[in-house]
Amino acid sequence: MTIFIICAAVIFGIVSFLAYYPSFGAKMSKEDIQLFRQLPNFNRKSFINQTPTPMSMGMADVLSLLRDYVKGNPNRKPIAPIPMQHVNFGSIQRHKQTRVTWFGHSALMLEMEGKTLLLDPMLGPTPSPIPFMSNQRYSKDVPIDLNQLPIIDAVIFSHDHYDHLDYRSIQKLKDKVKRFFVPLGLGSHLVRWGVAQENITEHNWWEESELDGLQLICTPARHFSGRSLFDRNATLWCSWVIIGQQDRVYFSGDSGYATHFKEIGERYGPFDLTLMECGQYDERWANIHMMPEETVQAHLDVKGKVLFPIHWGAFTLALHDWNDPIERVIKATKEKNVEIVVPKIGEPVQIPSAQYPNALWWK
Repeated sequence: MTIFIICAAVIFGIVSFLAYYPSFGAKMSKEDIQLFRQLPNFNRKSFINQTPTPMSMGMADVLSLLRDYVKGNPNRKPIAPIPMQHVNFGSIQRHKQTRVTWFGHSALMLEMEGKTLLLDPMLGPTPSPIPFMSNQRYSKDVPIDLNQLPIIDAVIFSHDHYDHLDYRSIQKLKDKVKRFFVPLGLGSHLVRWGVAQENITEHNWWEESELDGLQLICTPARHFSGRSLFDRNATLWCSWVIIGQQDRVYFSGDSGYATHFKEIGERYGPFDLTLMECGQYDERWANIHMMPEETVQAHLDVKGKVLFPIHWGAFTLALHDWNDPIERVIKATKEKNVEIVVPKIGEPVQIPSAQYPNALWWK
């Protein structure tokens, strides 16, 4: 009887923790699920990819993964602090040309035609709902003080994983942001965290919105979603096309390589700048995260002019060397004659520019 009571208490504690700990986000309502079931990219219980994307591993892959984790890799994290340039708030929104500032991983600030947008602003110390149970940000800090951040015209999210959608960052940002643009279902997390429903616009793939002259299009990606044990693919994942009067920008979000890149390029390309995932990959999960060489090909598929590699430089979420993504991407761009920009974290990049940052700061 005592064992039964202990087991019941443990189960109750876990269920309560998953239900009430705010960082896990919200559970989809029955009404939302009923609406989603009318969509071609939603099956009975969850969203699906355009391209079949198996995610289960065979026994050989599982054993090899365990072997690699036990073996370890001393270069999975930088051995010294990485350089970082702090953002000058006084210059924000004063540039007529498009300007991008990278905060590490996939967090970016895009200034375009007088508007300031944040893309996947995960600005917390660790990509986990429980901070002390996960790896820490390489730079120990971000190059921007959220308490001093000016009003932001819009925040755009690609999906709800912890390394892209961060509860603690939203708590600091929510009162400084005019509008949130998100894929279907993700708005429920924001509402639970105190963002007003009327400030959130949810999109399915290929749906378009307008932001004071900027055109925002939610486009496909090949990935998945989920924040807890029981919500796999309950919300949608996506990439984004951002079109102004002068420039076009593509933001890949997280994605495995597939034909959607060519389709996006045919519909909305060419792009002056592509913000393209290049890190946290492994052959064993290549369906959901591109290899660096595929990053360059995806850039070409969407008809990009300048490639800005992201999804690296902040956290260790895979087994490769921390700087392997940028080394392999640069090699591939040289082979395919692709122009690339590689700024330090916090270093603003103006588009177009006669000379893009190219210092090998990770060496």
